[in-house]
Parts: sequence; C-alpha cells; structure tokens
Amino acid sequence: MQFKSIFWQYKWRLLFTLFLILGEAGLAILFPLFIGKAVDAAIHHSYLGAIELGIVGLLALVIGIGRRVYDSRFYAQVFERLGAQMIAHSQESNDSTKTARLHMLEEIIEFMENTLPELINQIIGLTGIILILAFLNIQIFVGGIITLFLVFIIYIFSGEKTTQFNSAYNDELEKQVEVIARQDHRILSGHLRQLMRWNIKLSDLEALNFSLSWLVLMAFLVVSIVLAVQSGVTQYGALFALVMYVFQLIEHIVALPLYYQHWLRLTEIVQRLENIPAKATPPYSE
Repeated sequence: MQFKSIFWQYKWRLLFTLFLILGEAGLAILFPLFIGKAVDAAIHHSYLGAIELGIVGLLALVIGIGRRVYDSRFYAQVFERLGAQMIAHSQESNDSTKTARLHMLEEIIEFMENTLPELINQIIGLTGIILILAFLNIQIFVGGIITLFLVFIIYIFSGEKTTQFNSAYNDELEKQVEVIARQDHRILSGHLRQLMRWNIKLSDLEALNFSLSWLVLMAFLVVSIVLAVQSGVTQYGALFALVMYVFQLIEHIVALPLYYQHWLRLTEIVQRLENIPAKATPPYSE
C-alpha cells in the first residue's frame, strides 16, 4: 500500500483543508496583540480594542468550525477507501493481523484529521511568536531559541528508544484477535501483560523527557519575566502582551515534542502497512 500515490488523488481537498488550518493559525497568533490593544484602549475609556478582539475571535470560530465539519467527512471517505484497499489486496490471511493493521490505519487517519492541524498550528504559532519576541525583546528571543534547542535535544536522544518500544507494542497488538479467539485465559492475560509492559515503558520514557524539559522551561519562564519587567515597557497592555507571548512560547515548546513522538509511532506504522505483501494479480484470460 503506497500512501503517497493514494493521497495524491486528494491533493486539492488536502490543500483546501491546509488553507483553513493556516487561516486558523494566523488568527491565533494575533490574539495576544489584540488583547494588549484592548487593555490599553479600555484604560483610556475606549471600547474599540474590545470590538476588534471580538471580530478576530468570531473569525477564528467560523474558520475553526468550518474546517472541522469539512474534515470529518473528507477523512471518513479516505479511511473507507484505504481500509477497503488494504484488506482486499493483502496476502496476509491472518485475521488478527488484518484487524490490528486496520486499527493502525485508523490511527493514521485520526492523526491527519485531528493531530496534524494542531501540529501545523503549533509550528506556525511558534514561528510567529519567536518573530514577535525578536521585535519586542531580543534577550527573551535568544533565550527562547536556546530553550527550544535544549528541549528538542532531550527528545531526539530518546527517539530510537521510542521507535523500538512502539514497534514491539505493534508486534504484540497484531496477535490480539488470534489470542482472543483461542479462549485461553492464561494466554490472553500474558498478551495483555505484554501490551501494558511496552505501554509502561513508553510512558516512563515520556515522563523522564517531560521532567527534564519542564525544568528547562521553568528556568526560561522565570528569567523571561524578570527581563520583561526590566525592559522599560511603560504601558500595562504592552507588558501584558509580552508576558503572554512568553507563556504561549512555553506552551508551544511543551507541545511540539509530543507531536514528534506521535510522528515516530506513525512512521513505524506506515512502514509496517506499506510492507504488507500484496496478493498476486491473476493472469488475464478470455
């Protein structure tokens, strides 16, 4: 099963949903600026800033709802087509393996429908926030770049282990239907124990990575707040916007490594599905 050739058939619909994602992400970047403007305007007894903020929020709502309604129908069609093709052309006769791989395919489609838009939002948001911080405070900007680099180093070093644990988990998952069909409590218990064993290993690795990353991020947050206060900004709204951008940067940095781990798991799944032996095509006969 070659995913690239199949998804190429949907390129225009994928481009349309990407356009909606970009619009949603662009509006999200603007929120702290408009909140800061609204605060400053309110201090001067003006409600123009609040009205502008409300318009931005309404646009974000319309685009966000429209994309989700469109995507749910589009990706349902993609899953139906890919799933039917995978089962029809698979040489593998083991129902347990087929069922597990159909579930893995569902994970890929779910990633494209829900997680990929979030990832694009995170990347665009992170890029926009870094550029804005470069304009607002160069010291905080440099600190953000260093923090981002350190966090990704932590997760990249554990990437190989994450892939190994995911591969072992999926190997065990492919046996599930066959194990259940044997109706042997001892074998089923052993199978579930193995699944949870690999799940626990993945969870422990994530806990370690997150703990190290959180220490780095908290150090950056404390230093950034001190620098923001010492930056000489006199307007409350502008200072509030600067601190909000720092906090948003930390949120984005926390989230991106989780998408990286998800991508590692899906990469292993895609390789597994693309290596499914295909049924031989019968010779043509009159």
